[in-house]
Amino acid sequence: MNPRPAVFLDRDGTIIEAVHYLSDPKAVRLIPGVAPALLELQAAGFACILITNQSAIGRGILSLEGFYRVQAEVYRQLSEHGIQLDGCYFCPTIPTSSDRSVLDDPDRKPAPGMILRACRELNINVDRSWMIGDMLSDVLAGRNAGCRGSLFVTCGQGSHDDLAGHDAQVFPDVATAADHILNIHRVFPHPQPPTDHS
Repeated sequence: MNPRPAVFLDRDGTIIEAVHYLSDPKAVRLIPGVAPALLELQAAGFACILITNQSAIGRGILSLEGFYRVQAEVYRQLSEHGIQLDGCYFCPTIPTSSDRSVLDDPDRKPAPGMILRACRELNINVDRSWMIGDMLSDVLAGRNAGCRGSLFVTCGQGSHDDLAGHDAQVFPDVATAADHILNIHRVFPHPQPPTDHS
């Protein structure tokens, strides 16, 4: 079977409202517009895969069981809209720096490890895939993995200032970012090869 494209999505501040070190399933809230956007992406043939840093686990603030309880609530709320995610990858590593461009672990974003593992395990074509997130580390993770594009959304905790020196396309939320991806996918379903100007 030919590898399919994916949209890799950050979790906190991207598909659900940002809560610092989220540990209570009752605090899970889908961001408006996320559910219909994911349905459209999946209908167009994209796998939708969560790629999330979870340093609260490494810090001992959140147990693995607690993380899975929160995830179960995310899945429950998405299922109410007929959505089943195609995968979820998380990294519990504690960062060594507050600089979100630092590669301090092979899996922790901005490193590409989680995305590349998802591509191997789920038969994903990274060249046709996209990353959406609300932090510079999300944008860079997609770039470092070789994704077709990395999109920054402002519905979470990040800001335009975080992108200083890093050119990135900015959207208010996942719904508008998904529209952008789908518009390009309809016109150019496959990435265009680089033009040889030699």
